[in-house]
Amino acid sequence: MIGNSAGRAFIGSFTSAGGRGITAAAVDRDTGALTVLGSTDAVPDPSFLAVGPGGTVLYAVGESAPGVAAAFTVDGDVPALLGAVRAVDGDAPTHLALAANHLVTANYTSGSVTALPVLADGSLGAAASVLRHEGSGPDTERQEAPHAHQVLADPSGNWVAGVDLGTDSVHVCALDPATGALRPHGETALRPGTGPRHLAFHPSGSLAYVLGELEPTLTVCRWDAAAGRLDVLGETPVLPEHETADGTARTYPSEVVVAHDGRFLWTANRGHDSISVLTLDESGEKAALVATVGCGGHWPRDLTLDPSGQWLYAANERSGNVSWFAVDAETGVPRHAGSVEVPAASCVVLV
Repeated sequence: MIGNSAGRAFIGSFTSAGGRGITAAAVDRDTGALTVLGSTDAVPDPSFLAVGPGGTVLYAVGESAPGVAAAFTVDGDVPALLGAVRAVDGDAPTHLALAANHLVTANYTSGSVTALPVLADGSLGAAASVLRHEGSGPDTERQEAPHAHQVLADPSGNWVAGVDLGTDSVHVCALDPATGALRPHGETALRPGTGPRHLAFHPSGSLAYVLGELEPTLTVCRWDAAAGRLDVLGETPVLPEHETADGTARTYPSEVVVAHDGRFLWTANRGHDSISVLTLDESGEKAALVATVGCGGHWPRDLTLDPSGQWLYAANERSGNVSWFAVDAETGVPRHAGSVEVPAASCVVLV
């Protein structure tokens, strides 16, 4: 057993593709290296994880049909279930976030968002409300209906943003901390066909960056927390133009991460199997692509920056490994420093 003061990582994976479920690893803060401690398959396909306040409880979605969510204690080397595994009243939840005393899930296949109360001991109560999105997009194979891909509490804590690949939009809703009721507040349309997947906020809290999955683009938006309003400012590519126009392989970007000081932004690019480095100007409103580096594997599904900003982790799903990179403090360019085997890896969260 390792102490809570030591660095730890939790890695989600697809059990249906040979993954071990949730893998716990020790983190060497000096080298960024991960050492696997053990795993649990108590939840099927735990594709995304979130750590509760204080780092004592871990939450997971089970990307199954019907979908589930669960809480885990992390006192030992291997996470242990805390309370009941709860139905989210939706299919294939792909993301989750903590907001207003609730766990919120994005249910991809159902195109909905669910709120479950977090109880006093950190365990989950039964689903309190479900908010279903409406709409579609021009890609008839991927956008035939709503597909909620991510939920995220805004920096003010007053709003929940739901990124929907199927509707080419970001839905903003309010969450009642007492009842768990989700109330639609607004919807921001992005360029049709971009298929937004994930969003990240600027450290200032006044900007948001939305990454497209169906087109390798980053949409920069202004975020007004007082009004709960997201306004599009512009787009920038996350791959060099000549590498997206040759038609050799389609790229499906997966994750966007912003540096803690707001100087850099990184995206993970499946198919291209790379990490893109973009610089942000002083205002944060203009992003520019400056480099791409290999992801250290195949099909990078997730990127995570450690609290110090020194280490970047990529969960490479199809090569079954997690790679770590040393981030150059001056350029933001990551340098591959090592990797560890984690079959069907889907995400990494750090404590």
